[in-house]
Formats: sequence, structure tokens, C-alpha cells
Amino acid sequence: MPHPRQTFDAQLRALEQRLLRMGGFVEGMLEDAVKALAKQDTQLAEEVVRRDDIADEQDIDIESTCMHLLALQQPLSKDLRVIGTALKITTDLERIGDYSVDIAKAALILADARYPAPLTRIPRMAEYTVEMVQGALEAFVNRDFRKIEEVIALDDRVDELYVEVWEMLVREMQQSSDNIIRAANLILVARYLERIADHAVNVAERVYYMETGVLRQLATSHQTN
Repeated sequence: MPHPRQTFDAQLRALEQRLLRMGGFVEGMLEDAVKALAKQDTQLAEEVVRRDDIADEQDIDIESTCMHLLALQQPLSKDLRVIGTALKITTDLERIGDYSVDIAKAALILADARYPAPLTRIPRMAEYTVEMVQGALEAFVNRDFRKIEEVIALDDRVDELYVEVWEMLVREMQQSSDNIIRAANLILVARYLERIADHAVNVAERVYYMETGVLRQLATSHQTN
């Protein structure tokens, strides 16, 4: 018969695997949402919107697992930090899924539009944000501080690109009123990506807390909701 501690450790590992699956799922939502935007693919955009319910179900499943571990086990202080971090991370992943849906909805609005400028910076922002989410989750599973540093560094690049996109699209709107709706929606997309990056930073910061017991803001500037 397995020792209670061995059983508990196995349950914690299973929890981590659930988080990784949810992380991979929302990463896919983000990548497809940006692809739908760039290619003006309405079918793909609609598929991303439909996936939101699955992400929500994964969120609820992970939260229920955490509550079960807290209620039926006797976790040590480090275990409590792991479970608490998992609860926080799943909230961030759920918000990343929500923002991916917002990008997909913008893709539907812009499906028949002529873009005012090439979408070079927005896909690059998306590449960085996907890399940040992946890195933050790897930091969680491997307790890897180097990955945390990489996530923080990429956040600065995303912020720089967001400013560039915003300035470029504002100029487009100033040049012609015909560009206003299209450019405004693309500014929103860039803002969604910037917020996704902030959520990835949140995950990285919570991993740091999980390992050190110290909760502090590692990035120079970020906020999430």
C-alpha cells in the first residue's frame, strides 16, 4: 500500500500535468487566433471562440483538484505554496484564453477588411507571448529560475512592440477616417497581446514565490486583469 506522502506527491504531479495541458491548450488558442487574424480566416476564428468553454472547464477542474488536495490532505507549508500557485496560475491561463477569444472576435470583425498596414509586429508580439507562456510553465514544472528571467526579458520586448504598433496605427487613423475602425481593432489586438504577456509574467512571479516564499514583482512594469 502506497505511503500517504507518496500518494500526495503523485497527486501534485498529476496537478502539474493538468496545468501543462491547460497551458498548451490556451497557447494553441492564442496561436490560432493570431493566424485567423493574419489570414482573415473566419472558420478558424470561430473555432477559437468555441474552445473557450473547454478552457473554462479545465480551469474549474484544476480548481476542484486544488480544493480536494487542501481539504483531504495535510500539506506542508511548501505544498501549500505549490497548490496556491497552481490556483493562481490556472486563473492566469483562463484569462489568456479569454484574450485569445477577444483576438479571434477581432479577426471576425476584420475578416473582409483591407488592413491599413502589414501585420508584421503583431505576429511578432504573439510569438513572444507564446514563448513567455511556455517559459513560465516550464519554470513551474522544473523550478527553473533561468526561465523566469527569460520571461521577464521577453516582456520588455512585447512592451516595446506594443508602443510601436500603437504609434503606427494612430498615424494610420490620422491619415484617413477610412482606417479608423480597422486600426482601432488592431490596437485592441495589440493590447490583448500585451495583457497576455503580463499574465505570463504573473505566472513567473508566482513560481518565484513558490520556490522562495518571497512574493515580489520581478518585472519593471506590468498589470493584469
